[in-house]
Amino acid sequence: MSARSRIGVLALQGAFAAHTVALTRLGVESREVRLSGDLGECDALVMPGGESTTMSKLLETSALFDPIAERIADGMPVFGTCAGMILLAREVTDGRPDQRSFGAIDIAVQRNAYGRQVDSFETDIALRGDAEPFHAVFIRAPRITRLGVGVEVLAEQSGDPVLVRSNAVMAASFHPELADDDRVHQLFLTLVDEVRTGNVAAKTRG
Repeated sequence: MSARSRIGVLALQGAFAAHTVALTRLGVESREVRLSGDLGECDALVMPGGESTTMSKLLETSALFDPIAERIADGMPVFGTCAGMILLAREVTDGRPDQRSFGAIDIAVQRNAYGRQVDSFETDIALRGDAEPFHAVFIRAPRITRLGVGVEVLAEQSGDPVLVRSNAVMAASFHPELADDDRVHQLFLTLVDEVRTGNVAAKTRG
């Protein structure tokens, strides 16, 4: 990971602080993003779990939605977890009509498909290419119901994709920041380096 790269963590709502802790453990400089000026100082962005409808509204009221959309379209690496994945998905099958998403990765997702808060669970999943299981935490988790062309599956749970990547965008159904294991965040940092060095197609459209 380049020492000059700074990872932004969207800090409007949800589990953003735990992502900051994980990035700090990996020796990466991070910045909480609440205003467009914060975003301008970042080379990549993590969009945390939380409540996707609330986050969508806060992105509008904070005037952050359009600046983030522009940066993603220009190739900024972005990683969405749980609600963050919903916001990045091209299609939300049961979303509210007034809820906007960035359409940054060609997947369809169903909100809260794994159940309500009381149905939250933890389980070991296999990361692609890694023999050591990853202990994943699922809280009101969305389910990926469709994968577009070119979307790579990096992990599955009971046959369902739960960690995916396409170009400069990565998304997870679960909360990797709640595990005492930073390998998923390291995967994102590797993606950031690949984009920076030109080893991966960055643009999400156009």
